[in-house]
Parts: sequence; C-alpha cells; structure tokens
Amino acid sequence: MIYLSDEIWFPPSAQASPEGLLAIGGDLSVDRLMLAYRSGIFPWFSDGEPILWWSPDPRMVLFPNALKVSKSLARTLKKDIFQVTFNQRFSEVIQQCAQKVRPGQESTWITHEMIAAYERLHELGHAKSVEVWQEGILVGGLYGIDLPEYKVFCGESMFSNQSDASKVGFYFWVQELKQRKYQLIDCQVYTQHLESLGAVEVPRSTFMRLLGD
Repeated sequence: MIYLSDEIWFPPSAQASPEGLLAIGGDLSVDRLMLAYRSGIFPWFSDGEPILWWSPDPRMVLFPNALKVSKSLARTLKKDIFQVTFNQRFSEVIQQCAQKVRPGQESTWITHEMIAAYERLHELGHAKSVEVWQEGILVGGLYGIDLPEYKVFCGESMFSNQSDASKVGFYFWVQELKQRKYQLIDCQVYTQHLESLGAVEVPRSTFMRLLGD
C-alpha cells in the first residue's frame, strides 16, 4: 500500500488493490484533488479515517446517449413539476447529500473536510452542482467534478427529498452534457440505481484511455 506524503503525486492506477484502494494519506488540496480526478482516482473515506484514494476496476460509467428514461420518469418530466438550475446552490446541495441517510451506511463519507475541499473546487469552477426545485424549495440535486479538457464529468453524490427529483436533475444535466459533446459521466462504482439509469461497468483500462492516459 502506498502512503502519500506532502508531495503531490499518485502511483499508477494499476497498482490499486483488488478492491480498488490505491493510496492512503496526503491532503484534500485543490491541486491534489484535481490531479486525482484527471488520473482516474477519487477520495472516499469516513470521518476519523485517513484519506483513502480509490481507482476501482471495473469502473461504472454512463455514456450520455445511453441514458435510460423509465416510464415513471417520463411521466414526471411531462408533468413539469420541478424546476432545474445549475451551479446556483452548490453548498446547499453538498450539505443535503451529506445529510442523506443511505442503506448500508452508518455515517456519511462527505465529511466536513470533504465539504470544505469541494466548496473550494466550486469557487474555482472545478466542481458543479445541479439543483432541483419544487415551489421554491430545494428538493433534489447532485454535484461532481467537471473535466472539460477530457469531456468527462465525475459524479460524486445526489440527493432527493421528493420522488424522482434527483432523477429529473440528472436527466437535465445529461442533456446539458450532451450539448457540450461530453463523452461520459464517471459514476465510480456499481449500484442498482445507476444501472437503472443506463450506467455500465467498463474495465479500468478503458476508462483510463478515455481520460487520455
């Protein structure tokens, strides 16, 4: 296992463990985080743990043209009951994502340290948010890291306080990325929810090629 120092670097992703763990330690500085995402690596750790850096194999991704719109989501979109904005309430979105209780998780991985780091990334234009509103109340959203040089968006987390709210936000964000000619959305690891939206697992080597490695 690689233990990182103050020097900003990462070992090759192929050195990750079978579970995808690549390195431990370092910090959440802007430079290190952006090097990580550009290298197919992301931080994922719980409060009280050292920073853990991951590069799983396979990698869950969504090719924008492969987005699946279920019949129920199509009906929700037709009702036009939600309003969607981009990059208007990043701090509120990440706070809501941190507070969301998820099955199988006793605590959030979106720690105070992570929130502060990603808010810095947002201020610099690297982190983006999608907000979903209903009657002026924020009811859903998502955030992630934008890599326009690779035409890749790295999704981090989403939340929904109303049925289909986050899916509606995701739908409109995918349409926006399609207009920008983005090649994929990095979803990191498999979940049934992501699969239902059209995401698929690809070999890490394929994902790295798409990042220009």
